[in-house]
Amino acid sequence: MLGSICGDVIGRPYEFEFPVRSKDFPLFRHDSRFSDDTILGAAVAKAAMYGLSYEEMLVEFGLRHIDEGFAKGFKAWLLDENRKQGDSYGNGSAMRVTSLPWLAKTLEETVRMATDSAMPSHSHPEGIKGAVAVAVAIRLSIEGRFGEIKKIVTEMTGYDLNRSVDAMRWTIPRFQTTCQTSVPEAIICALEATSYEDAVRNAVSLGNDADTQACIAGAIVEPMFGVPDGIAARCLSTLTPDIREVYDAFVLRTAAIRARDGRSRHNI
Repeated sequence: MLGSICGDVIGRPYEFEFPVRSKDFPLFRHDSRFSDDTILGAAVAKAAMYGLSYEEMLVEFGLRHIDEGFAKGFKAWLLDENRKQGDSYGNGSAMRVTSLPWLAKTLEETVRMATDSAMPSHSHPEGIKGAVAVAVAIRLSIEGRFGEIKKIVTEMTGYDLNRSVDAMRWTIPRFQTTCQTSVPEAIICALEATSYEDAVRNAVSLGNDADTQACIAGAIVEPMFGVPDGIAARCLSTLTPDIREVYDAFVLRTAAIRARDGRSRHNI
């Protein structure tokens, strides 16, 4: 969860700006703070930890932070008192699943939880696929199977993960926010990374939906590399009390899981 929060905070100032097309950019700016990625990630985490409704938590957190950069379609869904199940395939379903692989008992349960978390607003097959792809990649990373991510995620989703960050940097169109046009790219940014910061810089350098790409890439590499203390402190300091409360509860919950089953976890 920490890896996704920090990726969101670092990437937000560059979201939809003219693409930097370089990994050489200021990691933090005066306007570095969390966005909808972190808000909805907290909503999903709270629902999963306490057995609450994903939809109710998404709506509760979303309405509380309604001016924090939600996509037009999702914002309309939030504000509709007669809302029905949404069929979006935007990458919102993928950005918000990052806590679930840490809370699930198995890879299979990870897939089920990711699917369930997508359904209220992103029930389109591509929306579900994006959520599952990210959750599975994080889970494999947690299990020490980072080297298997490319093969297993490709087999499950059909995503093309054979491209390189350098090649994508000059070929990705702007304003691509669907799962199928941004989730594979974020995963590749993680797979090529040599550190947590490198993964985030890879993601932001692509331009486009920089904060969501960095959120996803950062979450995947967190178990592999950990998050540097300085980055963690800077990003956590931007959280509002309600989101920080969920994060702190998540840290305690996953520490208990670690004590119980001995799984290796870095900077939860």
